[in-house]
Parts: sequence; C-alpha cells; structure tokens
Amino acid sequence: MKLAANNKKARHDYFIEETYEAGIALTGTEIKSVRHGRVSIKESYAKIEGEEVILYGMNISPYDHGNRFNVDPLRPRKLLLHKREIRKLIGYTTLKGLTLVPLRMYINDRGIAKIELAVAKGKKQYDKRHDIAKRDADRRIQRAVRKEQ
Repeated sequence: MKLAANNKKARHDYFIEETYEAGIALTGTEIKSVRHGRVSIKESYAKIEGEEVILYGMNISPYDHGNRFNVDPLRPRKLLLHKREIRKLIGYTTLKGLTLVPLRMYINDRGIAKIELAVAKGKKQYDKRHDIAKRDADRRIQRAVRKEQ
C-alpha cells in the first residue's frame, strides 16, 4: 500500500465516528498524477447526492505529459461504495448531522486508488485545546519514564 495523500487536519478538527474504504472514479491522467503523489485532500469533503457519494475539493494536479487529456484539478469525483453503505451514510448525515471527511488516499496492492472516508462530528475550540493538553501530558509522562530507565 502506497500512501498518496494524508489529511492530518481532519483528526484535529473532527471526532471520527466510523471509517469506510471507498474506490474513486478517476481518469487516466488523474491516476498517473496520484501515483506520483501529486494530490491534496486537505480541504475536501464528501456529499451524498441521490444515491451517489461525491467528493468535492480534492486537488489532483494535472499530469505533466497529459496535454489535452488533463481535466479540471478540482472537479467533483464520484466515490464507489456499496448501496447499503451509502444508505448507512445517508442516515448518519441527515439524521445525526455528521460530516463525511476523507482521511487518506492510497494505492492498494493491486494498483487501485482508494479513499478512507470518515463519518465525523466537528470539534469545538475547547475540545481541541483539551486534546492538545492531553497529548502534552502524555509526552511529559513518556519523558519521565525514559529518564528513570
């Protein structure tokens, strides 16, 4: 598995409830750019429209040798999920008011691009401060343990 893009900010800004693995519909030049690691999912999000999940805001840079076959880098892209997974996501987003956020994009062993999609709830500012304080306390504890050994 080769990591193409990672969304570190998502875990900072959201509580992650559940994750799904989804395929993504790409053109030929887009998959070549993804394999070169020229993709950003930092500001992207997914929406459910009808019976389809669409990913917005993902930036795949145009392929260098793609010429006329290159497409818009910010175009909406369809995510490939099973129908029962989509129905479950509809329930999460409409009833509970949760958000669909991509966590990472990778190329699996068979050479297929996949997105790890998370069902997430937004954090408030005080939640973020609490997480930072907890992480700092854990680091201090680890340092103290290492010094004693």
